[in-house]
Amino acid sequence: MRLCKSCRCSEPGGNFVRVDKQVLAAAAAAVVSFPTAAFAQASDADPAGSGPIINAVSWLQGTLMGTVATIAAVIAVACVGFMMLTGRINWRHGVVVILGCFILFGAASIVGGIRTAATGG
Repeated sequence: MRLCKSCRCSEPGGNFVRVDKQVLAAAAAAVVSFPTAAFAQASDADPAGSGPIINAVSWLQGTLMGTVATIAAVIAVACVGFMMLTGRINWRHGVVVILGCFILFGAASIVGGIRTAATGG
């Protein structure tokens, strides 16, 4: 028996480096010959059977980004504005609440920009 140079295991043969290169070459040939399999994750199509899940998540997004988010943001800005007016809260905390509202209502645009940047288009 010969010892492998990289991990010191005692496998017979000792052709570990050559086997790894052969496997790598076969995998590269498969990816080159079937490019659609390599980019299958980049497709925008929803997987089969995901309709009820997508509907539920879309309902949740509409609920949280609609009236509920608007009411919560109005209450938060009003409370923080009143506390800033009376000197009970630091201005930095007030700015963080306002920034949070921008992020909340701009979430769809932010994610759309990230997806566009990630896909390169």
